[in-house]
Amino acid sequence: MADGSSAEHPDSDAGQARLQALREAGLTASSDADMERFAQLVARSLRVPMSLVSLVGEDRQVFPGMVGLAEPWATRRETPLTHSLCQHVIATGRPLVLPDARRDARTCDSLAIPDLGVVAYAGMPLTDGNGHVLGSLCAIDTTVRQWTPRELQDLADLAAACSAELRLRIVSQHAVYAQGLAEDARREAESARAAAELARREAEEARGLAQGLARTAHQALKSAELLLRAAEDLTGTTSVEDVRRQVGELVSGDLKPTYVGLILLEGDQLRRVQDPDAPHAVESDFEVFGLDADFPTARALRERRMITVPDRAHMMSRYGPDAVDGFDSLGLQSAVCLPLSATRGPVGVLILGWGEPHAVDLQESAVLTSVAGYTAQAVERAVFLGERINVAHQLQRAMLTDLPAVAYLDCAALYLPAAIDDMVGGDWYDSFPLPTAPGHGPALAVTVGDITGHDVHAAAIMGQVRSMLRQSVLDHPAQGPAAALSALEQACATLSLHASGTVVHAHLERQGDAWSLTWTNAGHPPPLLLHPDGRTTLLDQHDMMLYPGLDHAPRADHHLLLEPGSTLLLYTDGLVERRDRGITASLERTAELLAAHRDLPLPQLLQRLAREVAGPDNSDDMVLLALRTDGGVPRRRFRRARTARAAPASAPEEGAQ
Repeated sequence: MADGSSAEHPDSDAGQARLQALREAGLTASSDADMERFAQLVARSLRVPMSLVSLVGEDRQVFPGMVGLAEPWATRRETPLTHSLCQHVIATGRPLVLPDARRDARTCDSLAIPDLGVVAYAGMPLTDGNGHVLGSLCAIDTTVRQWTPRELQDLADLAAACSAELRLRIVSQHAVYAQGLAEDARREAESARAAAELARREAEEARGLAQGLARTAHQALKSAELLLRAAEDLTGTTSVEDVRRQVGELVSGDLKPTYVGLILLEGDQLRRVQDPDAPHAVESDFEVFGLDADFPTARALRERRMITVPDRAHMMSRYGPDAVDGFDSLGLQSAVCLPLSATRGPVGVLILGWGEPHAVDLQESAVLTSVAGYTAQAVERAVFLGERINVAHQLQRAMLTDLPAVAYLDCAALYLPAAIDDMVGGDWYDSFPLPTAPGHGPALAVTVGDITGHDVHAAAIMGQVRSMLRQSVLDHPAQGPAAALSALEQACATLSLHASGTVVHAHLERQGDAWSLTWTNAGHPPPLLLHPDGRTTLLDQHDMMLYPGLDHAPRADHHLLLEPGSTLLLYTDGLVERRDRGITASLERTAELLAAHRDLPLPQLLQRLAREVAGPDNSDDMVLLALRTDGGVPRRRFRRARTARAAPASAPEEGAQ
């Protein structure tokens, strides 16, 4: 248990290789931004108080990424193996999932239980490219917990992405080593040139030999520098278009191709990645084609090897007319097609073409194969991130509906995703008319909420909660917001829908020249009311947040009469939570801006609040919803919800159309 035993003993060859890979990853008991991000994703996705990126050495484990670890361990960022459950993942090479570590014979005596507060534990292996287990990505709870298959799958997916990051770092270290070799080669080349100068004076034959050695050394140096740039430049790419652009820039100086293309494998079809900078007819005419197509690119992927086209005659004799037409449309005389294989299998093909005959020698073939390896890893990472982000954003945007037109009331809403592209969440707003009795004025329900999490799962839960709350309101038309929210919680409990988060739900009813406001608040940031005379009031009455199984007192309704000319602002925490400023200061700033710009149309007012309070680099998505009472003037403004990034400070005001 705590004796540090491992299937790869440190003194064995496998153990030494594992420790060497760990050193090459370059991670220590210091915070690392990427590892911190994986730990935060685990904490948010699985809703656990603690998460760790744990790398296990000979006598200790270190945490380059962590969330929720108590002192003194949070400062030290390491523990001895007496406090390590992750070492069991190293020993077996398999996940370790424990609902209660205190009741498992392998872990019940671990000092991690009393010292770190570990009770429930789920750890997934982090591996290098050779299969050595370097550590684990683990989720930890301080109470007994039955891990669900979805949670374990999410944890496994994040561990796979974290392992890919570790492998890239190890490859980058290899590139640094290659740079050292290149430096040695450079020094050797200088010596060779000095020797050549001396030999020139002695004999013409010796001089020619020395020049040949210098050319060989120079070629080796250029190849090493190209691989170093590939390791560095492709690590930061986040989209397949970016990958294609970076590869084109990498090879343009040394190999001098006139065309660089990228094709992705999608099921049993191949799809060309369009050149983001210059259109090519072949990329639109033959954008998608089958894996069995008579193209050298398809053949390279089928046979999993580099395919060369030395000249046009070769193309005409080996491939179909469509391939020849595409070859000619690009003005090529020769080409190389390189299959891209990543950690999960083939992902596509890289194409390099030249406008003149180009023979690929052995050394250039090795360089191209290495570049293809870096490209494959970058494509795999970009596709993985792109799929998750696109699905989440599409799901979230589809749920943001139009606001209804209501007499005597002006309404506008604004949704802004996080400035970090791969961060999605459960923020939402809603508004719909309420049924009223004959002779009564119009009535309206409004909601702003935030489901816990920043992933596809959170966005899906948000959609269910939003629809269920609508149904709860319509099923209890004579009751207030608190009753509807309580009915929602009961429905979630009955359906085992584990929805947690915060929400403000309100009903407004026209009474004479004013509006009656009734609201309930489940742990959400307080609404802000701007009075007609310019005063602002925080409606800070609230109950407990939404959380499955959480006991709390009955939810309360609160009442207020909105005078003509009042403005009510509801928002999510993405507006007021900033690292460089406390929430209280952000609320005060919001109130100041709301009063200072109260004459602005609501869409422009919301844009200004988002830009000047949250700023352009908002780390969380946000929702703003504003309602303005217009007294006796029956205004019927229709405001469509806008999904966009906040405009820069120099841009003109935009309406939230």
